Amino acid sequence: MKIQVQYFSYYKDLTKSSGTDLDLPEGSTLGECLDRVYVIHPELKEFRKSTLTAVGVEYQKQNYLLQDGDTVSLFPPVQGG
Repeated sequence: MKIQVQYFSYYKDLTKSSGTDLDLPEGSTLGECLDRVYVIHPELKEFRKSTLTAVGVEYQKQNYLLQDGDTVSLFPPVQGG
């Protein structure tokens, strides 16, 4: 199945990309999608525990089952001052 992954804020800077298109096996979870992203962009792996992940417009947990055509968005942790 085809999944689009979008990077926001400084994740765009780290990856030098606004997103990645992935082909994943049917029944893949969000966590498995992230594993693939971290192979492509290992510079993001250190942020795994603090990355906010959404599918469509809803934040989801790593065990969420993805569907063909889903858009996954990765957001860095919110910082304030």
